[in-house]
Amino acid sequence: MPRMVVTIDGVVIKEVPLTKERTSIGRRPYNDIVIDHLAVSGEHAVILLSANGSAEVEDMGSTNGTFVDGQTIKRHALRNGDMVEVGKYKLRYLADQAAPDYEKTVFLKPGMLPPAVPPRAAPAPAPAAPAAAQLSALVRVVSGPAAGREVGLTKVVTTIGKPGVAVASITKRHHGYVLAHVEGGDRPVLNGAGVSSEPVLLKTGDRIALAGTEMEFILGS
Repeated sequence: MPRMVVTIDGVVIKEVPLTKERTSIGRRPYNDIVIDHLAVSGEHAVILLSANGSAEVEDMGSTNGTFVDGQTIKRHALRNGDMVEVGKYKLRYLADQAAPDYEKTVFLKPGMLPPAVPPRAAPAPAPAAPAAAQLSALVRVVSGPAAGREVGLTKVVTTIGKPGVAVASITKRHHGYVLAHVEGGDRPVLNGAGVSSEPVLLKTGDRIALAGTEMEFILGS
């Protein structure tokens, strides 16, 4: 099934399957792909899917324009891998069934977390691997009803927060894990200080406060 993968600053926000003939993109909440950013018009663009499965993107007279692979467009036939740019957001069109190289993100709402990571038996010894491949981490909730719960950061990108209010991401990179503000008026607070627009490298023991929940970042060995 064709789909659009929405990212900002290289961070995957969501993946939207294209199941309708017309998929709308814009800042208004009734759009199929809602992008809450001032550079995005209320009704910015649409993805048009034909009966034979081909897709086109059409700008809806937006203020700041719609771009495909860096070129401004009014209407453009999409090919697999094309990058549609709307404000600061990028939407990659994927027409094939190949699995993406990331896992779906998870939203952690105040007081609500995925099930704790179950204990696992010690794995059999394996050949030595580069340090980056051994990276593992988790977040431990330290406030609210779920205090004490631990969630493993097993995905490339884990998105936390409350959509429309405060959303942040923790991304696994070769040199470690970084925290970044994604969207919403409330920015995450790291060790008592607000996070700027630039990703911040996390250290074990760091405290993250977001959307009414406080968590501790713990880097594994």
